Amino acid sequence: MDLPIPVLDKLPKGLSFPTWVVLDVQGPYPARAPRNALQALVQRTDSLESLDRKIDALAGAPGLHGVLIRLGELPIEAGTAWHLMRSLRRLSKEKRTIAYASSLNMVSLLVASGAREIALPESADLSLTGFAMEVTFLGEFLRKHGIAFENARIKEYKSALTRFSESRMDAFDREQREALLASAEATWVREVAGARSVDENTVREWLTEGVTSARRARELGIIDRVAYEDELVGPGTRPFSTVVRALLKPDLSELLPSAPGASRIAVVTLQGAIVPGRSRNNPLPIPLFGGPQAGSDTVVTALRRAQKDPGTKAIVFYVNSGGGSALASDLIWREVQRSRKPVVAVMGDVAASGGYYVLTHAQRVIAAPTTITGSIGVVAGKPVLQEFNERQGFRPERVSRSEYPGLMSASTPWSERERALIDRSIEEVYDRFTGRVAEGRGLTQARVNELGRGRVWSGADALEVGLIDELGDLNIGIERACELAGLGYDTPVWNAEARGKWELPDLARPAADLGEVLKAPDFLQERALLWLDADWRLRSR
Repeated sequence: MDLPIPVLDKLPKGLSFPTWVVLDVQGPYPARAPRNALQALVQRTDSLESLDRKIDALAGAPGLHGVLIRLGELPIEAGTAWHLMRSLRRLSKEKRTIAYASSLNMVSLLVASGAREIALPESADLSLTGFAMEVTFLGEFLRKHGIAFENARIKEYKSALTRFSESRMDAFDREQREALLASAEATWVREVAGARSVDENTVREWLTEGVTSARRARELGIIDRVAYEDELVGPGTRPFSTVVRALLKPDLSELLPSAPGASRIAVVTLQGAIVPGRSRNNPLPIPLFGGPQAGSDTVVTALRRAQKDPGTKAIVFYVNSGGGSALASDLIWREVQRSRKPVVAVMGDVAASGGYYVLTHAQRVIAAPTTITGSIGVVAGKPVLQEFNERQGFRPERVSRSEYPGLMSASTPWSERERALIDRSIEEVYDRFTGRVAEGRGLTQARVNELGRGRVWSGADALEVGLIDELGDLNIGIERACELAGLGYDTPVWNAEARGKWELPDLARPAADLGEVLKAPDFLQERALLWLDADWRLRSR
């Protein structure tokens, strides 16, 4: 039997605020909103920061009976979904909440479980069959075309380049991926079971059955009712946009230096592949090279800006990165390590390899249970086009006085002497990496080597082995920063960025600069990489 449709009161006379509000939740949800007004206008996407502000305002709105949460497209990972679920759960403690969606998969159900009730239309598309990973191995394909790939790695679990050098997944890679999937599923089952007030075995049975209809989902207790959106709104319901001015006042303090004697918390964000130089964005969806790139110069400048701000008493360092350049990672690490102010590191969907290296010396490290982390290892590699060149009639000719003339050249494979240099180089980087982790986490280097070897861990498993301190989201990170600084939880928070407050944003490159956009990142020319590539994405099946 379906639950009754909620009573959506008419707007009483003289009351300007509605009794129900519709809140749209959709988009990729980056952690923080751009501080530059023009950049925010161009980006036009919501952030976790701005959504949390909306939710806090709605939770405290007098006269508001409930919130209809309209879930749209959510191109997000499980870690971001966990944050959204916790935010909606916070709202649900204060108001009646109903999550409405036209489709439901593993990620969106986790988000929707933060609401008290879930509703779907009869025609809803359901895909609740578990998480999966898929890696396409290119080794055999490349060899058929005369292209080999040199792959040196430390150690056996470090798989960043194996899809180019091998034709299938090895036992070590399969082991760590299966462990990550098992941990992600356990977190999902636990959270959904608690929200839906059923035992965990029941939730696992939902995945086994493969529920395909809203009616069946209602019978099983996955959702609370089958209804269309028009059945859930009434004359007392208004979209959030109509009440935003009453609820949210512009916070100009984030754009200005702190007032004398005032205290605040700074948030510094590292998003994307770690590269030397300035941060930039590749607007084209090119595998490996597309998307945001976090430049060491930019991130270090942001950290120093937070350090120099007299009102900033602690720093939250938000990292969402699979790493990249070993050099750039070390430069960022140094700025965290030498900080005179407490630093709390918060991991996003992924903070692995170089993305873990940079935060080892934070006073506290926080991750979501589904965060992809660890990958304490090093890789080095290059394509070898020797056979390809011969087939196509290309004749590279080299003149050199180097003892290692073909070290980074694609025209020849590594000689024994060159391979020895590469192996020595990545051993040195790995030794430095494990030493940084040991010192920052209070572990022996031998123990870090046991946990390292390139192995990837979920946030939940990383907590068990001591690689992080606590499970939580960015809000928890800000609270911990307040505690370390001896401040109340209501302390203002600002986003420390390298860019001056009135400068124009660095917009997408013009089409005439296509060659620069298509160029591989400079960090791929380094001998050693602290890199976890993007094939670790958890797919919702």
